[in-house]
Amino acid sequence: MGIFETMAASSFPRLSSLLVFVGFLSLLRPCACYRPMNSSDTNLGTSPAIATWYGSAAGAGSTGGACGYGDAVARPPFSSKIAAGGSSLWKSAHGCGACYQVSCTANAACSGSPVTVVITDQCPGGPCDSDPVHFDLSGTAFGDLAKPGQANALRSAGSIHVQYTRVPCSYPGVHITFRVDNGSNPNFFAVLPEYVGGDGELSAVEVQDGAGPWRPMQISFGAVWKLNSGTPVRGPLSLRLTAGVSRKTLVAPNVIPVGWRPGATYNSNVNF
Repeated sequence: MGIFETMAASSFPRLSSLLVFVGFLSLLRPCACYRPMNSSDTNLGTSPAIATWYGSAAGAGSTGGACGYGDAVARPPFSSKIAAGGSSLWKSAHGCGACYQVSCTANAACSGSPVTVVITDQCPGGPCDSDPVHFDLSGTAFGDLAKPGQANALRSAGSIHVQYTRVPCSYPGVHITFRVDNGSNPNFFAVLPEYVGGDGELSAVEVQDGAGPWRPMQISFGAVWKLNSGTPVRGPLSLRLTAGVSRKTLVAPNVIPVGWRPGATYNSNVNF
């Protein structure tokens, strides 16, 4: 047997043992599997983030925000419990409507109790982009992280470390509403779905005019979806929504009536 054959023969047992050891280590690695969120999820684990606050101390952040919800952010069911999301939460507007539980323990004024917030705005630039996860909370939501009587003390910290978890959105007794954008006209239809339960965020919206085909809409801005029809959109219009995480779909049949008006809000009888 030559020298190279001898080396190969002596190396084979060591190589086999190494492969077995590497295979064993791979079994110990945690699974990074994708797990769709559904309405039965109540404990999805927490992760670290940074939180700041904006707007007035007892307010709803800005008047409306980049998602387009307008003054609805200050009224139930949002009730000012909202946040502007950094880039990882904003998701180029696809994060609009998603719900998160946020809590803090790192500050002496923190209560440790979670507060549920909805992404209704974008937090652009600075730490909102550089932090892996950044919540710019409304003054109301930030203060609600505090122990009783210590909301102002916590807000004075300005920026705090928090824990967060994604949770299903829940609006008991509330169905999805559809607000026709003020810029709509017979040849351009745009609509804002509000109070979307479950995933909260949407990955697709389609519209059907009467008994016609389903036509995909595109994001106009924030949570507003548009259809550049080029032909009159008369109605009645049905809307089909696809949830952003679970990919569940639902149809709101004939929810937009004939003679629909820009700026009007139409109620459905469906929700995820």
